[in-house]
Amino acid sequence: MTHTMQFMVVFLLISAIGVALAFPHQAMRLWILALATSPDAWANGLVGGPELITAAMKGYGLVLVLGLGLRHGWRFDRYNPSFAFTFMFLASMVHGLYPGLTLTDSLRSLTGSASPFFFSFVCLPKTLITSINRTLVWAPLCAIAFGALLTLSGLGAAYNIEQGAVRLGTSGEAPYLAGFALIAIYAGWLEFLASPSRRSCIMITINLTIILLTGARAPLLLAGLITILVLIAQRRVLALAGLGALAALGVMCSQALTFLRVFNLIHLGEASDLSNRTLVWPYFLSAWAASPLFGQGVGAGKVIMPLSTPLAGLIGTNAAHDEFLRIGAEGGIVGLLLLIILIILWLQQGTAALPRPQKYFIRLVFLAFALHSATDNTMIATTSSVFFLWASTVLMPGRGGQLTPAAIRSERQCRHDE
Repeated sequence: MTHTMQFMVVFLLISAIGVALAFPHQAMRLWILALATSPDAWANGLVGGPELITAAMKGYGLVLVLGLGLRHGWRFDRYNPSFAFTFMFLASMVHGLYPGLTLTDSLRSLTGSASPFFFSFVCLPKTLITSINRTLVWAPLCAIAFGALLTLSGLGAAYNIEQGAVRLGTSGEAPYLAGFALIAIYAGWLEFLASPSRRSCIMITINLTIILLTGARAPLLLAGLITILVLIAQRRVLALAGLGALAALGVMCSQALTFLRVFNLIHLGEASDLSNRTLVWPYFLSAWAASPLFGQGVGAGKVIMPLSTPLAGLIGTNAAHDEFLRIGAEGGIVGLLLLIILIILWLQQGTAALPRPQKYFIRLVFLAFALHSATDNTMIATTSSVFFLWASTVLMPGRGGQLTPAAIRSERQCRHDE
């Protein structure tokens, strides 16, 4: 970058930090929308590599945590999953790091892995929680609008062609847009369960369509299953019939719809293909086997299979695309089990006071997240920051109804400016 460009980046960064501390509510909404545009893709040529941009965005989230905490107060979240990553890091300081993984890189990975959970330490007011959820619902559409502007200006492409099929990616990569649309569907259904409205139904439909256009299979499958289960639980017979009719129409017209990636993969017989993920997994299994109890250290997943290897160059990635495997390789059996146990306790405590429909829905979402984690980078991608921000808002004790003892203690810790 030129000196002028470097100065502009530093100036904008300092200004953004100032906004986050002075106006955290507005900065929070802008941060969510910015994440949805996949800045690691479109801003790559402006400030550096994708990892630098991802680190900057997660770092800005930490500034937001600080700004919100200073304004609204703090609370102790005893089951916060970030404690599991801290344990993995400390354990690696005892038994040593994986060859090629430096202490600085491990500390950076610790911050990136733990930071999405830090919003649960902040007393978030109900007005901000409502604003966050509505922003999440609209974020994919805003990302598409931003991508359209980049396309019109010649700075990007709203879609790409893969094996003869169209994939909507807007300003970033299609899987990330699908991930944000999936979170938007979660937020939309939770809003609908609390207060049914036509607007919620419209936004859920729009975000389902966005996932279909991205061609991302796992998000589409999970969004479809959750939608069907919610409709069944709500006894929405007409909606189920309409959904079934659309599915039947899609099957009948599948030959004419092969320009969409999902139908194209079915036509090619590759619908269940794991996109070369299984070629990477032996590297992580071998690293895990070398240190089964405590793993190779937080951040080892980035160096277990170096980007310089021929396989990484061939398939374009060195990521495991299986969070159970990656975290097992980094934290061992102990670290992985600790993380799973803390998430279960975090989920159980946070949903205890919620009405039954919301309680079971959120638990269903976490089950879907666990399934998704078996085939994707759900906890290291930028979508994790947004998903666990949303989770922190819905799992905060005392937000849903009758106060449990844990919720009462949480309420006492927080000073409300609502």
